[in-house]
Amino acid sequence: MAAAGCVFESWFGDIEDPRIERTKQHKLIDIIAITLCAVICGADAWTEIEEFGATREDWLRTFLQLPNGIPSHDTFSRVFSMLEPTAFQNAFVNWVQDVVKLTAHEIVAIDGKTLRRSHDGRLGKSAVHMISAWAEQNRLVLGQMEVEDKTNEITAIPELLRLLDVHGCIVTIDAMGCQRDIAAQIMAEEADYVLALKENQGTLLRDTRDTFEMAEKAQYRRIAHDDYQEVNKGHGRVEIRRYWTISEPNYIAYLNREGRWPGLQSIGMVKTECREKGKTRRETRYFISSLGGEAREFAQAVRRHWGIENRVHWVLDVIFREDDSRIRQGHSAQNLATVRHMALNLLRHETSIQKGIKTKRMKAAWSPDYLLRVLHSLDLDA
Repeated sequence: MAAAGCVFESWFGDIEDPRIERTKQHKLIDIIAITLCAVICGADAWTEIEEFGATREDWLRTFLQLPNGIPSHDTFSRVFSMLEPTAFQNAFVNWVQDVVKLTAHEIVAIDGKTLRRSHDGRLGKSAVHMISAWAEQNRLVLGQMEVEDKTNEITAIPELLRLLDVHGCIVTIDAMGCQRDIAAQIMAEEADYVLALKENQGTLLRDTRDTFEMAEKAQYRRIAHDDYQEVNKGHGRVEIRRYWTISEPNYIAYLNREGRWPGLQSIGMVKTECREKGKTRRETRYFISSLGGEAREFAQAVRRHWGIENRVHWVLDVIFREDDSRIRQGHSAQNLATVRHMALNLLRHETSIQKGIKTKRMKAAWSPDYLLRVLHSLDLDA
């Protein structure tokens, strides 16, 4: 058990305590460690975290000092509202980078999520909006950062990228992040990008759409291109996805005629057809990319981007009930979001039982030995 104390010290030991020295009755590392353990076990509120601590106090004392016992729920709330979110988020990023090395061509998806109940109308406080980076193959949240609102993702994404080591990876971002400076930064970090196109890049979107329409009329003759198709069936639903890429140098040179998109090598189009209950829905999307133009690789990047929605955002909302959380005092919403990300990483990488996240949380609540196994699931020597 004592090894757990070393784990928490390595994760949180360098975080600056925001409290005045004379007011401290509980160690900061104890407060954070209890919170993480409680969240892993299903706690969603400060009162539940206090109750977890009181119930497991004897077990917690095997690796935490707890000089004045278990903190009250007010103490948990006050400390997390005061804790500097950037310092806590940086500690999270450093922890992940210490315990995992991203594989070559790893898909790193960046996307935003709003903590819907974190707003406070009386104080004029809007809901907290976070951007996160998800490594699809490693099944890890690599880092997260608060932004003032969704429109400021443009400025926050470069800050998050500066924290991460994405060398050799493929970074995928939705249309909000389709910005020249972001593309340049990704290339400077020796990574590749696949960026969705929408109306925020109206001229480039129109030119890309026109290029594909022209290529289709010419049946792609004498045009460097590639295509790939996927068909998924199940539960009375058929979904067909067709992918095309164009890497014709003359076309790419025209699209990038002002040279403002560093590394641009190809454009991509995805046509989705969904058939269900006698109805057919069609959608076409466009992308720019620094990849060479292999359609299967492009398709993999586009599909795996949605892992951040399905394996992170959905799990946080449904299993961790993040959207229902009314915790919002000071910085507490942002900091608790970081704790949930850490808990999700640990639960995903505990593989001794092949069960879902909900079942693993319940088992951790029932079994201290299993909780300890979860805490060590991302150890360097595991």
